[in-house]
Amino acid sequence: MNGICAGRVVAVTGAGRGLGRAHALALAAEGARVVAGDLGTDPAGTGASTEPAWRTAEEIRQRGGEAVAHTGDIATDAGAASLIATALETYGRLDALVNNAGFVRDRMLVNLGEDDWDAVVRVHLKGHFLPLRHAAAHWRAETKAGRTPQARVVNTTSGAGLLGSVGQANYAAAKAGVVALTLVAAAELARYGVQVNALAPAARTRMTEGPFAEAMAPPADGGFDTMAPANVSPLVVWLASADSDGVTGQVFEAEAGRITVMEGWHPGPTTDKGERWTPAEAGRAVRALLPRMRLPGPVHGAP
Repeated sequence: MNGICAGRVVAVTGAGRGLGRAHALALAAEGARVVAGDLGTDPAGTGASTEPAWRTAEEIRQRGGEAVAHTGDIATDAGAASLIATALETYGRLDALVNNAGFVRDRMLVNLGEDDWDAVVRVHLKGHFLPLRHAAAHWRAETKAGRTPQARVVNTTSGAGLLGSVGQANYAAAKAGVVALTLVAAAELARYGVQVNALAPAARTRMTEGPFAEAMAPPADGGFDTMAPANVSPLVVWLASADSDGVTGQVFEAEAGRITVMEGWHPGPTTDKGERWTPAEAGRAVRALLPRMRLPGPVHGAP
């Protein structure tokens, strides 16, 4: 197949539904051979089914592309290793990894149980780290063998991770961690030909169509569906392609027809006494600095 990903092999986690499925189909349409990974859990992360991953892979094949399903748990070391092994054993190479798997268990902070914290942080943060680590080990070995790749990693963060989100402390903390992981990986893996970026999408998925049903609904008049997951995928495809050369360590937002480059933490207003502050002096200094700062966006869902 022709396209900007022709000949490349891309592993996509969470590819059975929603954004992951849209990414897998879009990558295949641009010539990628796809490993469609999905454990097949319910929206709260329980249970498992091989059907979603197999369905996406079959849909790609029916459209004339190449795809194979992976149904392991990528938040385990063995499952993550087998995802990468599936690409190498099936296609003989791996060029890009799209980390997308996840689910939510929303609770207000005072009602958030330890199990719900652990489960969400596990799938979103550990489920990014482990596939990335195994892919990076392969690409490092390739570089040491004299075959430096044009490798790409696209991580999935969220506006919740960038600004916070009421009722989603576990999810927001995990997605903020994905941003930090992206920055570290981009710096560490550049020597091995690996570029790492993150994307904060806004789209209709199992995680959003329930709590935000009205905002996520398709237009009744048949016009542009701003919340369709496929709107986000073109940027993912480009970031996974060799055409994105030189773009790494960035965080993007994508929604409808809009793409935004996010700007991270920068030092703001500062003052220096030149010696130790008293507590009262430190308080007065902070109150003088705060009016000079650039205000962040509001926390999602805050009154």
